[in-house]
Amino acid sequence: MKKSLVGLGALGLSTLAYANLQTRDFILQEYELPLLAPGVLRGKASFDVLHVSDLHMIPGQRAKVEWVSGLDALEPDLVVNTGDNLSDKAAVPWVLDALGPLLNRPGAFVFGTNDYWAPRPVNPLKYVLDQKREPSYVDLPWKGMRAAFIERGWRDATHQRLEFKAGDVRLALAGVDDPHHELDDYATIAGAPNVDADLSIALLHAPYRRVLDAFEADGYQLALAGHTHGGQIRLPGGRALVTNADIDRERASGLHRYGGMWMEVSQGLGQSKYAPARLFCKPAASLIHVTERT
Repeated sequence: MKKSLVGLGALGLSTLAYANLQTRDFILQEYELPLLAPGVLRGKASFDVLHVSDLHMIPGQRAKVEWVSGLDALEPDLVVNTGDNLSDKAAVPWVLDALGPLLNRPGAFVFGTNDYWAPRPVNPLKYVLDQKREPSYVDLPWKGMRAAFIERGWRDATHQRLEFKAGDVRLALAGVDDPHHELDDYATIAGAPNVDADLSIALLHAPYRRVLDAFEADGYQLALAGHTHGGQIRLPGGRALVTNADIDRERASGLHRYGGMWMEVSQGLGQSKYAPARLFCKPAASLIHVTERT
């Protein structure tokens, strides 16, 4: 019996060590979506959308800074950030270093509650039971971060309808504030995207069905969200145990249909500093190659 307990303890410790190591094993997930009308790209192979989410940055995370800043080599046509950039009040300079070269490219963003309020210790049982946790309401310096994003040229899509051109593609974007703590107000952006747009994209931090349903009903082609961390602690084979939202576990991450709309949920690039573990769920950014319909 004693040997069995020792063996179980050793297995638990090795699993935790492996889960902690996976927090630094960054990957890029790539998808192809034929959404554009023929001729829009004028001979170019694709319009590339880089989706980053859930950095949960902590000072000192140099490997993450280097990996994220290196994504600029992909030369994306549009960068979308769906929030939860911070996990410490001193992390804003580290976020700006990580996103630095990407801020020179066309971009748009919405925030999550972990941009506004500092994280706090998590009861693991609540996470496993998929129970919503009350924010700390300890303010983070998100206003300065937002100002830096805008100064560099990114657009704040929070409760905004945006229309602009990136390369040869006319975009219609709209976003809401974080649905996870009911900060969203879809009525402020309700309505179909401009019919003259080549590509319409919906932005939200957490994939909640009430907001996804509204975007889908209004005719958006693609919704981008984060928040779930892909489940963060998954079973072998990648099956998520929880989503931390009301989206089904089968769509906790990746590219999926959502009615007449496509939805891509990012696994995210970080996690709360009070839950520094990932299991069978590597931190990831996404690159969506939007191509012409045939």
